Formats: sequence, structure tokens, C-alpha cells
Amino acid sequence: MESLAGAEFAPHTTYLTTASSGLIPARSVAAVQAVLDGSATGQPIVDVAFEAVEAARAAYARLVGVPARRVAAGSSVAVYAGMIATSLPPGAEVLVAEGDFSSLVNPFAVRGDLKLRIVPLEEIAEAVRPGTALVAVSAVQSADGRIADLDAIGEAARTHGARTLVDVSQAAGWLPVNADEADYTVCVAYKWLMCPRGAAFLTVPEDLGALTPVFAGWVAGEKPWDSCYGPVEELAHSARRFDESPSVYSYVAARHSLALIEELGTEAIAAHDRALADRFRDGVTGLGHRPIAAPGSAIVSVPGLGDAAPRLAEAEVHVSARAGNLRASFHLYNTAADVDRLLEKLSG
Repeated sequence: MESLAGAEFAPHTTYLTTASSGLIPARSVAAVQAVLDGSATGQPIVDVAFEAVEAARAAYARLVGVPARRVAAGSSVAVYAGMIATSLPPGAEVLVAEGDFSSLVNPFAVRGDLKLRIVPLEEIAEAVRPGTALVAVSAVQSADGRIADLDAIGEAARTHGARTLVDVSQAAGWLPVNADEADYTVCVAYKWLMCPRGAAFLTVPEDLGALTPVFAGWVAGEKPWDSCYGPVEELAHSARRFDESPSVYSYVAARHSLALIEELGTEAIAAHDRALADRFRDGVTGLGHRPIAAPGSAIVSVPGLGDAAPRLAEAEVHVSARAGNLRASFHLYNTAADVDRLLEKLSG
């Protein structure tokens, strides 16, 4: 099985840790370099920068199935989760999954006046109850690749009048995502979307989800260039009111990275990534190890092998060690040869 986009990537190592950070396509690197060269030689880049933000917003909107007016462009899941946390009244119950990623969970924990309930991922849907204000969960677990049953969670939330916040950082780019099925979704773009750090997205409902843009700056104005001084007189009528002042070079790259995903198609990427993950699951099981059950996931976590990560890195095979386990993740630039090299080094 070959890479889906060989011309865009030329890794010098066996890179199997997209769940930590994705490789950046050549087209995105070239675009950033061109804008950096312009910055270094006195060329105006403002128009290019904001055009890139809007192009990335539109591309992400298409990827997750909502209109661009419902997508905010920022830099961090924690910032957007924090904004949602501020919207909740004191005493509100927030339901989260045990061991979920801290950037999603911690903004609710540090409020101090919210009731944070933590249950196993598989019990989230049945744990929703009257009085639950928000369910916050990752579509795919960072630590071990388990995929949440978002259909069941969404149905339970609607039954009890709870809103849902889904972190799709470990899903968007390889797993089909429908942001319309949640009240809010958040996503960092430097993993499976293969962008530089500094780009992240929030989706909101048509009514903007009763959120207050507590960190709103000039870019949150309906007319940003008329909103540079003093209080912003008119916030954007769309989710752009939740924009952060953009990390310019990250978004210059993001528009091109997202274009590559659109060209290849999420379904094709999912089939590719899952086939490689299954190849590794079968191989490592044959070596006497038992991966954590995460059927259909592009992330494979193997207990008892976390300590092998440094040794593998010395052999230029890069995986992650998470929660004491070895975590390997497979994306469109990986090949069957990458899987086989990892298995070879683990068996040695």
C-alpha cells in the first residue's frame, strides 16, 4: 500500500505519530515560504493573510458539513472550550469522558463552580440525565484511538435537553465528521489536517449557541478595519465574532493543507489509514501483544510497549508514548512498508 500523496511528502524517517503532529505538505510549506519572503522584503501581506483565513474557514466548513458562517477561526481548543465554559451558569453539570484530553476537560474543571462528572467513554450516553447542561467529549480518544458513539451521545443529550461539545481534533482529516450533529465542535489543525500549529476551528449552531465572545478583538467586528480602536460597536453577525487574531502563517498553510484533503477525499483517506492501522494491529498481535480495542480507528495503542518509543526513535521510527502505552497513528503519507518497519523493530 503506497502513500496517497507521495509528491507532497518526503519524510526522512518512519513517521507514525500524526496523532501528535501531522506532516505538512510541500505545497503548504512553499506557500508559507513565499509569504515569509514577502514579509522579509517589505511586501504587504495583510490581504494575503486574511484571504487565507477565509479560504481555510470555507474549506474546513465543507469538510465538516456546515456553512462557513458557522465556523470560527482561532488557534486553540482550550481557548474555545474555555469560552464555552464561561457561558454556563454556576452549578451547571458538565459530563466528560474519563481520560479525555486535558484541553477539552480542564477549562470546565478550573471554573470551580461547575459540577464536573467523569465517566468511562462507553458510558457517556447512558450517563446523560435531566440537569446535565453539557456533554463534552472527543470524537476519537487521543490516548488510545477509541471512537465515541456520537449518535448515541447526541440522542441522549437531545432527550435530556443538554448541549454537546465534540472535539474532532483526532478525527477531522481521516474520519468523516458531521459538525451539524453537535451544538459545538472544536478542532486543532496541526494533527490530521496537516497544518502548522496555530490554526484551530470552532463550529456553532445557527443561533451562535448563546456564547459570549469574551476574548473578542478587532477581528471579531462586523467591519474589522472599523473596529481597531475602542469598544467594537458591532460584532460580526456570524461565527466570525469568535475569531482570534490569526496566526497568519499557519492559515496561509492551512488553506493548502485542507485543499489536499479535499482533493483526496475523506472516505479514501479513511480507508487508507484504517488498512494500515489494521495491518499493524494484526502484526503486533502476532508478536504476542494485545492492542486496546479501537475498531475502525487510525490510532493503535499497545499496553506494555510505551518504553520502546525512545529505542524506536533511535532507529528513526517515530511513534508516541501515551498513558504508558505505545501509540502509533497512520495517515495518508504512510505506507505498508512503514508498518512493516515498525513491526520489524518491535520484534528485534
